[in-house]
Amino acid sequence: MYLQTLLDNPHVTISYDHLNEWIYADWHGNQDLASVQHGCREMLRFMVECRSSKVLNDNTRVTSMWSEAAEWGGTEWFPAMTDAGLKFFAWIYSPNVYSRLSTDLTLQFTPDAPVVGTFDDIATAQAWLKQL
Repeated sequence: MYLQTLLDNPHVTISYDHLNEWIYADWHGNQDLASVQHGCREMLRFMVECRSSKVLNDNTRVTSMWSEAAEWGGTEWFPAMTDAGLKFFAWIYSPNVYSRLSTDLTLQFTPDAPVVGTFDDIATAQAWLKQL
């Protein structure tokens, strides 16, 4: 990946991968409603600015449950991302079981579009996004 850092804060680093033309969000540490909403809104903003339709969303380093943001993510944020042009979203699970449950809960609230794939490692997620 050739990454240009767009945002770097204590909860998420968002970059643009020029080679693959996708947004890369690397979440880290404990997450809560405020951190998830801030990071997601920034991801939406950068997706529009970079004119990208793909996101690689990496939760590998997330260490907590963030289920209080699940309904908002599924019912408000994913539709806004779709309206802004999101087509494919590769989501890498955290090894933390509670974070994984938060991801799955978010997807239960998410409408059919965009296409979301969940993965256990970055290499598989990247390969999936590259073939689309």
